[in-house]
Amino acid sequence: MAGGLAALLDDVAAIARLAAASTDDIAAASVKASSKAMGVVIDDAAVTPQYVKGLQPKRELPIIWRITKGSFRNKLIFILPVLLLLSIFAPWALTPILMLGGLYLSFEGAEKIWELVSGKPKKAPAAAKGADAEDKIVSSAVRTDLILSAEIMVISMNSIEADSLWARAAVLVVVAIGITVLVYGAVGILVKMDDVGLAMAADKDSEFKQKFGTGLVHAMPKVMTVISYVGMVAMLWVGGHILLVGTHDLGLDQPYGFVHHLEGLVAGVAGVGGVLAWLINTFFSFVLGLIVGGIVAVIMHFLPFGHRGDDEHGDDEGKHAAASADDTPGTDAAVGSSTDSGNPTPPMPQR
Repeated sequence: MAGGLAALLDDVAAIARLAAASTDDIAAASVKASSKAMGVVIDDAAVTPQYVKGLQPKRELPIIWRITKGSFRNKLIFILPVLLLLSIFAPWALTPILMLGGLYLSFEGAEKIWELVSGKPKKAPAAAKGADAEDKIVSSAVRTDLILSAEIMVISMNSIEADSLWARAAVLVVVAIGITVLVYGAVGILVKMDDVGLAMAADKDSEFKQKFGTGLVHAMPKVMTVISYVGMVAMLWVGGHILLVGTHDLGLDQPYGFVHHLEGLVAGVAGVGGVLAWLINTFFSFVLGLIVGGIVAVIMHFLPFGHRGDDEHGDDEGKHAAASADDTPGTDAAVGSSTDSGNPTPPMPQR
């Protein structure tokens, strides 16, 4: 009896060790998969703050939370089951799907470059366009998130080495939850930092807090601008890298072979070979993304079957939105709502 109990306990201990090892494997695979998609994650975090630009501060976090819930739905309800089914019945389709996403990212990045050069940026979602303005903002943000989330999940799927369907599913669930929390948690902190600065600047008991808060208020618009540039570069880099690797996976020797050859030339440099190889790959991925994205942008905006006419319509819509904003109370509340009580700090720069 005692021997049987000891054997049972040994079996339980073995199962526990196996479960712990599986958990460790899933955690390690999730970290690896997440790191592969980090470029898209940066882009996702850089894109999202535009959707709360111009809104009242009290509405910023609720809208970000609504977008966050939409991102969870995108990843866990829509994308995850499709990816798992494709991995079983049509694994060959993952690379073309990934390349379509890379093409979209390259187009978006090239379009942002064009807007920067031409001085005609897209209109950010307006704070006042009607009674259901927030629903439109959230809907637009969730649609953009669907594309970026699909890229994150496919990149993660391609980096998972587990053979078991359930192991792949577990890793993707961890990646989906972890990256969503990371992205939208960071976005929430970013969009509220100027409000934190205003609160610190209003503290009359501490001169240091006042100076630091004032500096924070004035620094945040610059920080958001830098983040937008990082997101733009990340779009082109990630999109170009997806296209570079995807063409190789589909059987084309170039341009991947050329870039890989250059990487090999510097990989042996003592101490910095790995960094140099990464820089070469990143540079050529960026260039490829810019070229391909630029071609798509030209097709979309300048050829007859593109949507060139949308720009004129967008300008009219922007003028209409601006006129509505002038007549709508609270539209610019984000600029100085925290200074209404005699606060000696300068007005918060509009995000």
